[in-house]
Parts: sequence; C-alpha cells; structure tokens
Amino acid sequence: MQRFREAFWRAWATGLLSPCLVWSCVLAFSGLVPAVVLGAEGGQAKAPSIAFKSGERTLMVYQVAENPAKPYLSMLYSPAGVNVLRDSPADHKHHHGLMFAVAVDGVDFWSENPKCGRQVHRSQDTAKLFAQHGDALQFGPQSIDWVGPDGKKVVVRETRGIRVRRAGPSGATLVTWRTRLEPPPGKDTVTLTGSAYFGLGMRFVPTMDKGGHFFNADNKTGVAGTNNARSAWCAYSASADGKPVTVAMFDSPANPRHPATWFTMDSAFAYLSATLDLSRQPLTVPAGKPLELRYYVAVWDGKVDAATVAALYREAAAKTGRSK
Repeated sequence: MQRFREAFWRAWATGLLSPCLVWSCVLAFSGLVPAVVLGAEGGQAKAPSIAFKSGERTLMVYQVAENPAKPYLSMLYSPAGVNVLRDSPADHKHHHGLMFAVAVDGVDFWSENPKCGRQVHRSQDTAKLFAQHGDALQFGPQSIDWVGPDGKKVVVRETRGIRVRRAGPSGATLVTWRTRLEPPPGKDTVTLTGSAYFGLGMRFVPTMDKGGHFFNADNKTGVAGTNNARSAWCAYSASADGKPVTVAMFDSPANPRHPATWFTMDSAFAYLSATLDLSRQPLTVPAGKPLELRYYVAVWDGKVDAATVAALYREAAAKTGRSK
C-alpha cells in the first residue's frame, strides 16, 4: 500500500496522470479515509480535491490546488451527511466554501479579477502531507505562495494545515484550520489590510440563506448583535435542504487580536467570517515573526443551543493551553 501510494502521488506530481481522469486512491487510517480524486466538470479541467471520509461518510472535501485562484474547503458535512458549503455561486464567483484570504501590501487576494493575486499551491511530496493524530486526519503543512497579479512575484508565503475529526458528546464534525503567514525571503515586512469581511469566510448552501439565526459567545443574537462584534465564537443555525443544522466558528485564544471581530450577514445571502478587523487596523508582519492563526469550524445536526457550542469551544480552546 505504501509503495502504491507513493507511486500514485509521484505520477500526479510529475503530470503523468491526466486531470480528465477520474480516479480515487484510498488510504485507510483506522476508518478515516482520504480519497484523492482528479476529474473534469463541464468539459473543463478540475483542480485535484481530497475527500476525507469516516467509513462511508464524507466529512469534508478540500481543494488542494488553486481553483481558480486559491485552495479552500469546498464541502463540509454534518454528522448525518448534510453539506453546508457552497462553492463559487453566480452572484459572487469568488466565494469558495470555507476560504481564507486578505489583502497584502495592497494586493487583494479575496476577489478574483486580473488585478488580484492568487494563492498558488507549491509543488510538494503530497503523500507526506497526510497524517493521523488519534481520531483526527490531517493534511499539511501545505506550502502556498501568494503571488501578485503578474503571477510571479511572491507577496507573502503561507503554511497551512487542516484537520478534521468527530468531537464532543454529539459527535460534531470539527475542522481545525491553521495558517502561518510570513514575508518571503528578502522582504522585511508585509502589511495585511482588507474589507470588513476579509479573513476566514464561509458561504452557505442556498437553502441556508433565509430563515437562519446568528448567535455568539456573549449572548448576542441576529446580525444586529453579532456583526462587527468581538466574541470568542459565532454560530449560525438554519435549514439545509430541509434539515436543520448549526455551524459555528471558533477563534483560538492564542490568536492575535482575540476575540475575533465577526462579519455576519443574512440579507441576499448568509455569510460568516472570522476577521482580524483589518479594515480598521492594518497588521504588519515582520520577517522572523510569522503570524500564526488557528480557527475551528464545527457542524452539528439540528439547532443546538449556545451551551452546546460553548462546551465544544472550551474543548477545542483547551488544546491551545489557554482555555477560557
């Protein structure tokens, strides 16, 4: 199996596998399975994606390479198998499921147009990016070059790690998203800026756009109470294709500017972002002192209460050594 896995990834990395070929390589880790799929949609090449599974149940799908301008989580499922993420809707093509982007030194990496930058997955021995930690499956550390509009100049470098597991008594799907940003070699600093929603953003499936309910760790509710508010976590309950679900994002206590400043909206469509408040407070990252960020995203079936969300937040935060 090990030789087969290495041969598969070597073939992919060297271009020996056609991107129009649909093929899965199954790697078993105590019931947790990453299935790597190369395929085509609508006659166009599709970037490689990885579906992380527990038995036959898919937990999440991660776009490894930029598609078209950034890697991101394209699907995230509740314990019962309800997907909550929407990828590249017609109204905002640059909204990709769960994605992380900001502006760096004046270059916008959130939007997708000729003036924007791109997050480019650097060539790596991808097989070595998989690891199992207890009951969790991890992909990373992944090296990503954020390049300018010319497609060549590296503006900032990211090291990303993504982990997924079942967590808490309810068995919620819990994703850990870790990002480290640092100036490229030869650059002394980079400065992060952006709009009020730049950060770790989440676009929901269409059926969750209406009739949902935001609430946060400080007992504030609705967009009026949660948007532009600082809190340790923020959650959203809604109906996904007729099935109630609750999604929460946690800001690690170890993050700079904790608690996060949240962007929430439910008019036209629903959106949730954990931000560093960069629209009002630019953040400079010097060489040798990388910006370390960690966020968690949890999904439950049903409309869970604030106490349930808070309990899982405490469990996740405790792993940073600074639980509140």
